[in-house]
This record gives sequence, structure tokens and C-alpha cells, in this order.
Amino acid sequence: MDAAKSVTPGAVSHILAHPSTGSDGAVPDLVVQVLDLKSIGTGSRFSFMATDGKDKIKAMLPTNFASEVHSGNLKNLGLIRILDYTCNLVKGNNDKVLIVVKCQLVCQALDAEINGEAKKEEPPIVLKPKDEGVVVAEQANAPPLVMKPKQEVKSASQIVNEQRGNAAPAARLSMTRRVHPLITLNPYQGNWVIKVRVTSKGNLRTYRNARGEGCVFNVELTDEDGTQIQATMFNEAAKKFYPIFELGKVYYVSKGSLRIANKQFKTVQNDYEMSLNENAIIEEAEGETFIPQVQYNFVKIDQLGSYVGGRELVDIVVVVQSVSPTLSVRRKIDNETIPKRDIVVADDSGKTVNISLWNDLATMTGQELLDMVDSSPVVAIKSLKVSDFQGVSLSTIGKSMLAINPDLPEAQYLKSWYDSEGKDTSLAPVGAEMGAARAGGLKSMYSDRVFLSHITSDPAMGQEKPVFFSLNAIISHIKPDQNMWYRACKTCNKKVTEAFGSGYWCEGCQKNDSECSLRYIMVLKVSDPTGEAWVSVFNEHAEKIIGCSADELDRIRVEEGEDSYVLKLKEATWVPHLFRVSVTQHEYMNEKRQRITVRTEAPVDYAAESKYLLEEIAKLTAC
Repeated sequence: MDAAKSVTPGAVSHILAHPSTGSDGAVPDLVVQVLDLKSIGTGSRFSFMATDGKDKIKAMLPTNFASEVHSGNLKNLGLIRILDYTCNLVKGNNDKVLIVVKCQLVCQALDAEINGEAKKEEPPIVLKPKDEGVVVAEQANAPPLVMKPKQEVKSASQIVNEQRGNAAPAARLSMTRRVHPLITLNPYQGNWVIKVRVTSKGNLRTYRNARGEGCVFNVELTDEDGTQIQATMFNEAAKKFYPIFELGKVYYVSKGSLRIANKQFKTVQNDYEMSLNENAIIEEAEGETFIPQVQYNFVKIDQLGSYVGGRELVDIVVVVQSVSPTLSVRRKIDNETIPKRDIVVADDSGKTVNISLWNDLATMTGQELLDMVDSSPVVAIKSLKVSDFQGVSLSTIGKSMLAINPDLPEAQYLKSWYDSEGKDTSLAPVGAEMGAARAGGLKSMYSDRVFLSHITSDPAMGQEKPVFFSLNAIISHIKPDQNMWYRACKTCNKKVTEAFGSGYWCEGCQKNDSECSLRYIMVLKVSDPTGEAWVSVFNEHAEKIIGCSADELDRIRVEEGEDSYVLKLKEATWVPHLFRVSVTQHEYMNEKRQRITVRTEAPVDYAAESKYLLEEIAKLTAC
């Protein structure tokens, strides 16, 4: 076998003996073969088994290397050269996992797994300290490195001590303890230091619940590789660190904890979220600045419909077709006037969408786009909110970032596509079809029609993002003893809590009210010929199903008694309905469960249903 396309003998044993790269960053030539290459989660990370022909270790590729796998440059049985790494101990046993921080592609794929038996005569990697404090990596017959005799030679300890003495306190922290890339962190590590930049800082918010009052705020932290994580602080920690964290500054952070991120509320692409209590150490890295590499996860315009109604933010790369003048909009919550500008953008999915730019993006960046709109600039926008206004539309938020004509392969391809064919193609708004479905009432009820078994037979469905289906099902049971409703603010419909003394406190409106309303938040069982499932239903649709408001149902229960209440619920059962539902995953007691939520409900239109069935039969006979 070509020596240039072979593994380094003893590479795995060296990694196990040296769990991380040294403080000087020196790493010997470590080439390993990739076995059992597998995707993790959304496909932005890959696990594999690293082998040197003799020993093996479980490993993970860095996220920025996922593109090499997606493009086919690296396949199973391929070779990589490890340039930086760390080993983590798996909780509960003594197994180690290799976290590759930086690597190079050596070979796309070999014909077979390398067997180290034929390479026994080759010595393993040995790191030997030489005279005069020089450390030389010896492998095979490589000649040793020799320092020039004229230079003054200092030991490693002398150099480090001098550097520590001259360094600022924050810099000393990075020298005494290895700085970990965010990608290497997991909940089972306890002793780590990260160097990050604050790229988003939330407000210090107060809250009230059954346990009393408190405060909370969060920040988004980004390291030099562009990896992000959200950090949350409560109460004393929030008060302590809120004035310390400043947007745009670089900090060393340690003594925090990690947990699996709640996908419903996470704002960055990371499997984990960080918690910092008052014992955490936050130290500004004075004199150190870096601009993190922005990591995008682009979504095509024609795929935006599946994000409507969800909390997940999206990134897009698009061509700007038109830019509106700046408008002034009065915000309801505080009566403040803020600038807004709308732009219409397109991509190679053949669809367009409206984006609302707010504040500085509307005035400064928006004006720049208006001046160059005739040249059809390409923009990459990170962290956009998806709404159902005009069917589908996008809006910037406080942490959104917009880059004009970015140096990205996706932007260059899109510009080439638009100049060659896109500008002469008729492009339809992505929200037109969804808007027509709402205006037409039942049109959306006959798209993506499935049986319940299609959903319940796949427990992992909706894990990456919400998926939507239509159902024709019968309500078979409504549990009378469930919590059917919640107390809501009459102004904003958000949940209220009992205020100290009297009345109800609304966190959204930041005020007390003497009265509140009840809004449905219930589950019911639906059935069709293939099975049954529990679905969540909210106020608007529950009122149609039950036939009265939650306040009225509560009055029936209190004034007319339990029997009348149960009878009212039974009247709603064994009635067929058309449902438009979303399927997502949520966590309960550290266990992932499937959640089916009703998004639209309508009674069965038997004429339309018969027409739909005839069309389906015609499709079958045509085959």
C-alpha cells in the first residue's frame, strides 16, 4: 500500500496516553482510518470508529468537517489526519471518546479496512525529550530536529513561567488551563474553560410563579470556530453577571454546567445549553478580540412553510428583487415608534418571500440595499422568524445578521443562477398557496392526507423539525378529569398567575388585573380505521369541538354539576372532523415523546370528501 495512504502505527495508543494536545499545540503525525461513519441528529455532526490498524476508539468529527462527508469527499474506510483533539471520559464506565477538533482529509476511501498485522515491524509513535529542552517527534527513520547553536535555549517551564508573569489575569487562565472548543463540551465534563464572544445578550427579565419572584437572562456565546451555545442565568447569578457580560466582548468562562437543549426554546444550533450559577467564573479576555466565523444552516424558500407556527429560527441565502421605502411602526407594548422596511427576495426553488427588516437593518442596511437593488445583490441572513402573515413571511429580530454579497459558495451559485435564468423566470410568492388555502377554507385539509398509523408507526417523526399532515378522524374520547384550560390575560391571552393579595399578574403586560379569562388547552383521543392517537387542541379549535367557551364549560361544571359537565363532553365525541396537524418531538422526564397538535379543524364536507376520494381512486386505477 502507498505509504501516503496508510495509517500511523500506534496512533490510537498515543491518543489514549495523551488525552489532549499539549499546551504548545504540538501534535505528531496522526493518520487514522474512518470506520462505521454515521450521522448524528440533524446531520451536522458525524461519529465514527477511528483505527490505526491495531487499536480502535469511538470518535466524532468536527461540525465544520460535515461538508466533506455530505459532498462525498470523505467516505467510510477513508483516511484523515488529526491536527487537534481531546478525549472525553464516558460517564458510567472507563471508555473514552475521541473528539476531533481539527483534521485534514488524506484519502476519500480505501478498498478495505487496514489490518495492522503486516506493519508490526514499524515502531509506534514516541515523544522523547531531548537535550537542551527540545522535544522531537520520532517516527520510523525520521531525522531529529536540531536547534541552532547560536540561539539561547530555555526550558519549556522557563518559557511558560515568563509568559505567565507578563500576561494579564485572563490570559493566565488560558495558559494554566487548556481552552476547550465549544464543540468538545458535553454534560459529563466538569473541568473546562472556554473562550467565547458575546454575540447576543437578552434583557434581565423578572417573573412570578407559584414559588415566588425571580429574574433571568441569557446570552449567546460564540467561539473562534463559529460554534454557538446559549447560556442562561437565574436570580443571584443573573444579577451578578448581567453587568459583566457586554455585547461583542470576549470572555473566559468556566465552572458552568451543560444539559440537553430544549428544542422548543433553543435559539442556536447546538445539542446542549449552558447554565451558569453564582459560582461560575467569568473573566474578560482583555486585549483579545476575534470575529467568530458565522455558521449558516440555509433553508430554501419553498421549505419555509414547515417552520410556520414553530419557534425555530431560519437562515436563508437569497437574491434581492425589490426594496421598499422605510416606514415607521408604532409598537403596541410601549407605544414606541420603530423603523421598518420590506424586501422581496427569491432563490432557486422558484419562490419569493417578503422579509421585514427592523431598526438598524431597516435604516442603514436597508438603504444600502435600496441603492444597489438594480444589481440584484445576494444576501445571507441569519436568525429569521417565520410567521404566517401573507401565508408565509420572514422578519428580523434583535440578533439577526445580514451579509451583502457574502463570500460563500451558496451565494456565488445563486448569483450565477439568477443572472443566467432566474431573472427571466416567473417566480411565485411562497405564501400564495398557503394564503389561498386559508381563504378557501378546506383546501389545505386535502393535502398531505394520511392515516393515523402513518404518524404513530414512526416514533422519531418530527425530531428535526415539525411535519404537517391532514387527517379525517373521529373524536373517540375526551378525559373529563384533565386540566382543560388555563387562566389567561384578557389583553394578550398569555398565562397569568395569582398576584400577591388579589387579582392576576400578567408577565407579558407587566400588570395586575382583577379578572382573567379561561382558555382551552386540552388533549383528546382521535381514531380512524388504522388506529388512534392523543392530540393537543388549543382554544380556538377546542371551542368549535366542544361547542362553547372554556368559561361557559366551567360555569356548567360549577352551577349545573359534574353530570352536566361530562354530558357536554360526550356530546362532542363520535363526531368526524378534518384536522390539519403538526407532529413534533418533546421531552418529558428525560424521555422523548411524539406530540401531535391540531393546527386547523373543520367539519367534514361530504361533497368535497367524496370528490377527494374519487380523485384518489382515479390515481390508483391510472397506475
